Amino acid sequence: MRAGAESEGPAPVPLLEPAEGVPPVVADAAGLARVIAAFAAGTGPVAVDAERASGYRYGQRAYLIQLRRAGAGTALVDPTGVPDLSGLNAALADAEWVLHAANQDLPCLAEVGMVPPRLFDTELAGRLLGYPRVGLGSMVENVLGYTLEKGHSAADWSTRPLPEDWLRYAALDVELLVELRDALQERLAEAGKLEWALEEFAAILAMPPKPPRTDPWRRTSGIHRIRNRRALAIVREVWEARDRIAQERDLSPGRVLQDAAIVDLALNPPKTPAELQALPTMRGRGARRHQSAWLRAVTRARGLPERALPEANLPGDGPPPPHRWAERDPVAAARLTAARGVVTGLAEEHRMPAENLLQPDTVRRLAWSPPADPSAGAIGAALRGLGARPWQVGLTAAPLAEAFVLAAEPAGEPADEPAED
Repeated sequence: MRAGAESEGPAPVPLLEPAEGVPPVVADAAGLARVIAAFAAGTGPVAVDAERASGYRYGQRAYLIQLRRAGAGTALVDPTGVPDLSGLNAALADAEWVLHAANQDLPCLAEVGMVPPRLFDTELAGRLLGYPRVGLGSMVENVLGYTLEKGHSAADWSTRPLPEDWLRYAALDVELLVELRDALQERLAEAGKLEWALEEFAAILAMPPKPPRTDPWRRTSGIHRIRNRRALAIVREVWEARDRIAQERDLSPGRVLQDAAIVDLALNPPKTPAELQALPTMRGRGARRHQSAWLRAVTRARGLPERALPEANLPGDGPPPPHRWAERDPVAAARLTAARGVVTGLAEEHRMPAENLLQPDTVRRLAWSPPADPSAGAIGAALRGLGARPWQVGLTAAPLAEAFVLAAEPAGEPADEPAED
């Protein structure tokens, strides 16, 4: 293992080249077969990373997958050339996969048939250990003493052929990932947090795919400016028209029409092409290219009967916004304040972000609808029902139960001063 300097030691060493050089990109069946054989013969954990084209292409598919394993070296695989990687997945069935911020890459890896049997997430490990910055570059620098060049993280990875400096960057992203994992596992064990981390990693793998969002158009940036249902209908119709065009052209929706333009069309609905072209947000080439589609969408929305207009707000499946609690249920508001204090205090004690100890939504749901029996056992059962892991329940159930009991007690009158003789 390379010896690396700690952050308080010597200056970090720039890592400029992969140890074995930049490998060729594998984009055909013969090349994939060689990679499968090499990685099946390798040993130990396998470092895995994926590059997408967020902001450029529709969806979140992988355009390059990087792997590294002892005895196999580094491989760069182009899933547009070999879209079925289930054979590579089978070759790694005995391996622990090391990813950084696994939740970002697991969906696009699953699309090509790659699903880890075991996981070590170096970003999540960094969070549990209390590192203030947990990006891959920061973690490699602070833990191993090397700096990584991160200039191509937002590149359009659908570009073909991929430039040599991009490939070098991609290979370096997995160059030290297993070494980082080894160092973090040691530190987790020293801090008494290794079992916590293993529970978190298992929970990531067990998490079912997210269901499609209800009314995804409601996430249009700036939609809070829309005050009536007719204007909301315009947002919906234009958003859906944009999504169809973006999917057909394999472009990020924002490159077809920006959210600001959708809101502008809803606030100032045009009736003619001239009125549409006069809107400041419609002056970009992408917006003008499909202006007839936007005008048709606005016209459709204007002609909808009242009953077909979207509701101003969707009914939520959780508690109301916290700022309304004091008025609707003062005791619940007191519980929430107490619960937040407990979680914040415990997180500081154990040197980790509060959201990694308990998710804010979990705290809100528990405070709004606690079990009738405010015992530690009942609170623990409620937390497990909300998805909390055993280590989280063990740390928080008893202090939350105590805080809920205190929050439910009415404020007492000040005690009388003792009478003087």
